[in-house]
Amino acid sequence: MKARKSVSLSSRKQPQQARSSRMVGDILEAAAQVLMREGAQRFTTARVAERAGISVGSLYQYFPNKEAILFRLQTEEWTQTGRLIHGLLDDGSLPPAERLRSVVKAFFRSECEEAALRMALSDAVPLYRDADETREHRLAGRQRFRAFMREALPEIGAADRLRAADVVLMSMSAIGKSISEDGRSPAEVDRMAAATSDMFCAWLDRLAHALPDRRPLAGS
Repeated sequence: MKARKSVSLSSRKQPQQARSSRMVGDILEAAAQVLMREGAQRFTTARVAERAGISVGSLYQYFPNKEAILFRLQTEEWTQTGRLIHGLLDDGSLPPAERLRSVVKAFFRSECEEAALRMALSDAVPLYRDADETREHRLAGRQRFRAFMREALPEIGAADRLRAADVVLMSMSAIGKSISEDGRSPAEVDRMAAATSDMFCAWLDRLAHALPDRRPLAGS
């Protein structure tokens, strides 16, 4: 099997002035438009530069290749979603089950916002799926969910907690992606979130009840 070509995903330089920041913003806005219009396979730096109204040389001052642009768009989406989810998981005023329900509902709503861009970015993932930066972002998300499971199910074994975190995170991502592609109404999205949350909480309660004298997941 041919090894995947390594590409640089890091920006060449960070904008230091307002004019440079605006240019980077224009590049990213143009990139999002080109990606949604042309798709990942026809996405090129030349098309992005043309859409942004700049030369390809100016674009290359900040991004070494198209993968770096796409990864920047993806990173901003990951960061926005991550802040939302982590803020809800960290809300100690709510029991774990209520936090999980809030996370699922917020995540599904988020997936359905700007669904066209999110689906286009999903198609672009193979371009940088194996990069170290991609693995680091995904690992950070898994670690936060695993920390939540330590709080929600402290008495089950570490391996079971890791598995529970991965199952919930992977299932939530897959279901959310499917919902975003279906064009459902906001009310139906919320109903799907409630049903998915019920499923997660019931399974986590089953894990909890496997131990003697273990109470159900708090808030379920």
